[in-house]
Amino acid sequence: MQKWIMFVIFIGASVLGLYLMTFGLPEKPVDEAAELPPGVSLLKIQASNFHFDQDEYKVAASDKVKVVLENKQGIHGIEIKGLDVHLDMNNPEAEIDLSQPGEYEIHCSIPCGEGHLDMVSKLIVE
Repeated sequence: MQKWIMFVIFIGASVLGLYLMTFGLPEKPVDEAAELPPGVSLLKIQASNFHFDQDEYKVAASDKVKVVLENKQGIHGIEIKGLDVHLDMNNPEAEIDLSQPGEYEIHCSIPCGEGHLDMVSKLIVE
């Protein structure tokens, strides 16, 4: 009985090892902020159906900011009122200068369903 159990475990481990050698391990996540030039910070906005990943995004004034839109679920775009920023699937990133402190409204710019009007967030420039 014990030999049979050991044989099954050995076969399972062999199949798993063969699978990992064939298809490889998943790639390690890449730190996108490390690839940016000095003086530029990253603001990543993740959009899912009817909400953004954060209610407020905070950045320092006078920073150059690379804004990146990532659609996690559904098709969304963003507009940041007062900064003339419009991002969507065809144009998912923009680099902007934020010299004036203040609060700016972020909203979904592509009608995405019943909860579309609730897709609002805030960018706070401190």
